[in-house]
Amino acid sequence: MEKGRPVDGGHATGAGPGRVLVAVYGIFALAAGARAAVQISRQFGEAPLAYTLSAFAAAVYLLLAVALGRGMRRLALAACGIELAGVLIVGTLSLVDPEAFPKATVWSGFGSGYVFIPLVLPVLGLYWLSRRR
Repeated sequence: MEKGRPVDGGHATGAGPGRVLVAVYGIFALAAGARAAVQISRQFGEAPLAYTLSAFAAAVYLLLAVALGRGMRRLALAACGIELAGVLIVGTLSLVDPEAFPKATVWSGFGSGYVFIPLVLPVLGLYWLSRRR
């Protein structure tokens, strides 16, 4: 791979405004990962599902930051789909059955604890990737 060139033959996904997405996903990976690490190490028994989902969200954010930054379009598309599904499923379940999530996850309430950025990010990511064909 040449520097700045995508690995799967498409246009660079981490160039231009895509750099902002890479940065935001990187920040969210760090924030969600640190939060999940503290929660899992100190309070795992209180809400194992919620804390595991937050750790999973952090892993998806990290994967997206790397995939977008390296121009791995197909991987980024798949990860955006997983992220959007996670936000929609967990967001809906956390509102319909709040007792299933006694503690909030990154995706609870469609990301309301993070100003709904977790809901907006995959939509922006999918839009950006669709424009990079």
